[in-house]
Amino acid sequence: MKRVLLVEDDPAIAGMIGDWLGGEGFAVAWCARGDEAVAKARECDIVVLDVMLPGVGGFEVLRRLRSETDELARLPVIMLTARGDVTDRVVGLELGADDYLSKPFDPRELTARLRAVLRRRDEAAPGAPLPESQKLAVDDVEVETAARIARLQGNPLPLTGAEFDVLVVLLRGAGQVLDRDTLCRQAFGRKWTSSDRAVDMHVSNLRRKLGPLPDGRDRLQSVRGAGYVYVRAGDGIR
Repeated sequence: MKRVLLVEDDPAIAGMIGDWLGGEGFAVAWCARGDEAVAKARECDIVVLDVMLPGVGGFEVLRRLRSETDELARLPVIMLTARGDVTDRVVGLELGADDYLSKPFDPRELTARLRAVLRRRDEAAPGAPLPESQKLAVDDVEVETAARIARLQGNPLPLTGAEFDVLVVLLRGAGQVLDRDTLCRQAFGRKWTSSDRAVDMHVSNLRRKLGPLPDGRDRLQSVRGAGYVYVRAGDGIR
């Protein structure tokens, strides 16, 4: 049974979410304060983290988790943000959240997101049965899909689970323009909506971590109104 830490200061909302997830086969621990969340997270498999918390807020909790030097740094986190607040979504994804949901949300959607994120994590766990592996290499970037290892110029490239999945899709389609719906479906297993900023932020994080090509061009280029293209060194794309 997967253990979920729900960090939510509203008891009514926490009770509703906890009851639903319990009925879906999750073991749910509840925490109302951000300053208690990091310690309790050590006992869980994934965190559902509200942005608006008294005292230590959700963003600071996420920063503390990602600054740890053990497994906590890679613990999956789904952020709960206010509807329509794009800034919260952007900041959460920049800090390393795996996904987000805007309140109010359908609990079935939360269940689907939890299972998708946990499936990616379990596939990467040491000792887990490995799926058929594929090695992808484009110029000085390479990934091993089964082991979920990424390298840049032969050196390990630290990526979140979501960033890794987006990179794999981009490398497979290198040189082609991939729209956001394709990226979202292939990386996260869900359709893209116009209010969904997850793909954009993960691409932005990848662009920063990968850096430019040797000739100074961006490896990941935006194509207005179409999507993104992973540029190979020999491509004539400017």
